[in-house]
Amino acid sequence: MKSAWELALERSGGNLNELSDEKKTQIAEIDSKRQAKLAEIAITYEQKLKTASTAEELQQLKDDMAVEQASARSQAENRKKEVRNS
Repeated sequence: MKSAWELALERSGGNLNELSDEKKTQIAEIDSKRQAKLAEIAITYEQKLKTASTAEELQQLKDDMAVEQASARSQAENRKKEVRNS
């Protein structure tokens, strides 16, 4: 069974055979750290969302959380590109 990054790499035209085992390991570590960061963000905002007192505050918190999640994903993708290109 292929991992999500293997499938994504194939869809993007990349070739898994071009990646060394070391690079595959680095990419897997990046994915693992990204997942941990996303979980951290969710935990951080879970309590804040529960205590929001207005609809505007709730929406702002949701927007902030979405921005942080997108940033974590983007940073991980950039690091993976660097590994692939090195």
